[in-house]
Amino acid sequence: MVNTNKIVVAVKGVIVHEGKVLIIQRSHDDEIGSGTWECVGGKIDFGEDLETALVREIHEEVGLDVAVDKILYAATFKTDATRQVVILSYLCRSQNQDVVLSKEHSDYLWSTKDQLRNRLSPEIISDFEKHHVFLIEELL
Repeated sequence: MVNTNKIVVAVKGVIVHEGKVLIIQRSHDDEIGSGTWECVGGKIDFGEDLETALVREIHEEVGLDVAVDKILYAATFKTDATRQVVILSYLCRSQNQDVVLSKEHSDYLWSTKDQLRNRLSPEIISDFEKHHVFLIEELL
């Protein structure tokens, strides 16, 4: 019997600039999570270093060059019965806020903690709380 299960590894950046965090909204025609808000990032390519993949994804999706600070947390969930996603979230810093969105996304917001709580999914908020993301010094 052939194993059709698939594990996808993705990296996300909690990008901080002047006390706010960048979140982006998926395009409304996206197959997965259309219209939802998330942190910037994406899948790693085979053989790619995690932080290299994160810097590449952030540049592709929002046009920013960031410094990766440290890993914040890891999470995993299933998107369906045969596909599991592992997400590694990192604290990143940007020297500017000039976002250029890719066509995968329809909007962005440099958000306060309250705005994050209102826009991100309950699952992401739960991960942020569990791993003390809201207590990051730059966000207090």
